[in-house]
Amino acid sequence: MPTFDDVLEDIGQFGLYQKQLFFIMCFISAVFCPIYVGIVFLGFVPNFRCSNPAVEELSSKCGWTFEEEMNYTISLLDESSDVSYYSQCFQHDLDWNWTSLTCGDPISNNTASGSKNVTITSCTNGWVYDTTGSSVVTEFNLVCDDSWKLDLFQSFVNVGFFLGSIYIGYLADRFGRKPCLLIALLITAVFGVLVAFAPSYPWLITFRFVQGLVSKGAWLSGYILVAEYVGLDHRRTVGIVYQVAFTVGLLVFAGVAYILPNWRWLQLAVTLPNFVFLTYYWCVPESPRWLLSQNRKDEAKVIIEQIAKKNKKPVPDTLQNLTGDKVTDDKQVPSFADLVRTPQIRKHTLILMYIWFTCAVVYQGLIMHMGSTGENIYLDFFISAMVEFPSAFIIIVTVDRIGRRYPWSVGCFITGLASLITAFIPEGLQWLKVTLGCVSRMGITLSYEMICLVNAELYPTFIRNLGIMVCSSMCDLGGIITPFVVYRLAHIWRELPLIVFAVLATLSGVLVLLLPETKGHALPESIEDVENLHKISNVNKTKVTYLEVKTKG
Repeated sequence: MPTFDDVLEDIGQFGLYQKQLFFIMCFISAVFCPIYVGIVFLGFVPNFRCSNPAVEELSSKCGWTFEEEMNYTISLLDESSDVSYYSQCFQHDLDWNWTSLTCGDPISNNTASGSKNVTITSCTNGWVYDTTGSSVVTEFNLVCDDSWKLDLFQSFVNVGFFLGSIYIGYLADRFGRKPCLLIALLITAVFGVLVAFAPSYPWLITFRFVQGLVSKGAWLSGYILVAEYVGLDHRRTVGIVYQVAFTVGLLVFAGVAYILPNWRWLQLAVTLPNFVFLTYYWCVPESPRWLLSQNRKDEAKVIIEQIAKKNKKPVPDTLQNLTGDKVTDDKQVPSFADLVRTPQIRKHTLILMYIWFTCAVVYQGLIMHMGSTGENIYLDFFISAMVEFPSAFIIIVTVDRIGRRYPWSVGCFITGLASLITAFIPEGLQWLKVTLGCVSRMGITLSYEMICLVNAELYPTFIRNLGIMVCSSMCDLGGIITPFVVYRLAHIWRELPLIVFAVLATLSGVLVLLLPETKGHALPESIEDVENLHKISNVNKTKVTYLEVKTKG
């Protein structure tokens, strides 16, 4: 009986049908980025100070800028930058209506005129923010004692990613890629709108959590659907470009955020496209690979005939060898136990879970540690996204010539080495720190993109979606703890997080070499196919070595 890959050889591995399907699915990847990194603009923290009507009246009278208001009214409890920042949460306990206050440094003048002890109190009338737009921080006052609520805003969506990765993967393998994708897109759209109209902070994080439960599942389901529609020769390209679409989404997101500085309008603008994706019900079919794995062969044959017609290829005679559906008992039902039941799949699962975790911690951690390179948040975000394109180019150039493992492993080692060197560079060489930070970012981005590609190639069809979802759930766990790794360890030593990143990335590079090479192999259809991958890789190495010896002789 021919496999689906055999049929694709005749009807087109990446013909017009697959190209159109791939193009429209890339939009799902691009629109996912505002959910994944939306905190950058939805929750930006501008300069702020305690609100005081009398200060504002004096500021208006004196014509102060916001910077002058900060300098004249904020208490610098210490000269260190960290304490100076937190001093924005305090104010001088002073009668600002006092007539002797002058426009030039009123606190110093007041002290010089006889009031030597000006006490400090916390803000009692809210805060004033130096911004023309708005964010969840400015609207819900997530500063000072409530600053942890901004972390919770991001943590909730990551917790949603984590939980959703597990159950959506199971549902997609149990009931199909298409229904899972459409339902996830619908829920993402509805709750994205609810986030934009959230009346209070508790409702905000609740709606954000539900978005996290389904949105990553929609992104990964779209990727799996695309990967299962193309032939072996083009699987690598579509996998990488699908992730490049996410990077393009980052660039567009920066532009939209610049145009719409109000967080509610921004949230609404990036959510509405998800409603458009619901039209995919009529133009995106179910995965034939999944249908065949469920013995729904009559449905698979109909779709295969549509592909052949669109690609202007004749329907192959081998298609007739596909029989009709069998009884339900013959269907392969996905199970979490299948991910650890056999030796090779168990090894793949454990290694991939660790690498997913490392990718999240190092990728997000490097961004947090490097910080902003300037005062323009939109430009900083745009530049940091541009750094990801070279990684995709390197993968496209190397994976079919060299293979998956070696470029992937080298990317991890480069990230580890660059992070380690950066930790010991003197403060005066900031340009070198930034340069090595970009090198580290490219290396870990390469690892991120490669694991998405290879993860799908290391599981059989009936548990492929489940395998990717469970392994990638470690990415979300990493995203939850990354802020604590970065900021808590920095209190011990500022560069200590970089040492942690170096260790994590280097170990990933070693573990990558323990995985089988998937270059040139068809997507495995059964557990036996996966268990034999390492044997096939070893046989291919032996053949290559033998041919080289014969040639030299």
